Amino acid sequence: MRNTVLVWEIIGAVFIIAVGGFMHFAFEFSGGFTLVGVFAAVNESVYEHLKLGFWPAVFFIPLEYSFVKGKVNNFMLAKTAAALIIPASIIGIFYLYSTILGGDLLILDLATFIIAVIIGQVAGYKILSYRMFSKRVERGAVIVLIVFMVVFPLLTFYPPEMFIFQDPVSGLYGIHYF
Repeated sequence: MRNTVLVWEIIGAVFIIAVGGFMHFAFEFSGGFTLVGVFAAVNESVYEHLKLGFWPAVFFIPLEYSFVKGKVNNFMLAKTAAALIIPASIIGIFYLYSTILGGDLLILDLATFIIAVIIGQVAGYKILSYRMFSKRVERGAVIVLIVFMVVFPLLTFYPPEMFIFQDPVSGLYGIHYF
C-alpha cells in the first residue's frame, strides 16, 4: 500500500513539474487568451510563477484519487497542504537565494520550482501516511482549497501593487497583453 502511494506522489511530482513548465509559456502561446491566464503565468512576476505549482497540483487530485482512494488517510488535507506548500516554498526559496545573491538566476529559478514541488509532495505523502484526522478536517481542507482556487485567478486580474505581483520586465501588474 505505502509503495503504491509513494509511486503516485512521485508521478504527481513529475506531472506538476512537466505541466507547470508548459504553463509558464501557455498564456503567450495562446495569444493572450484570458481563460488560459486563469491557470498559466501571465507575466514574469513571482506571484504568477506560484500558479505553475498550484494548478498542476490541483489538476492531479482527481487522477491520483482514482488510484489511491481507500488506501490513504486524509487525502484532501494532504493534497490541499501540498498545493499550498509548493507556492509557499517557491516564495521562501526564491527570496532567500535572490537576496543572498543580489538577484535571480534562471537555473536557480528552475531548481527552486523543482525543490518546491518535491517539498510539497513529500509533505503530502507524510499527511497521507499519518493517522486519520476527523471528517471535519477533511471538509475544512476542501473549503481552503476552493478559497485558493478563487483567490489565485482574482489576484491575476486584480493584483495589489506589491512587489511580488509586479512583472520585472514590464513593470506592470497582473494580466496585460503583448
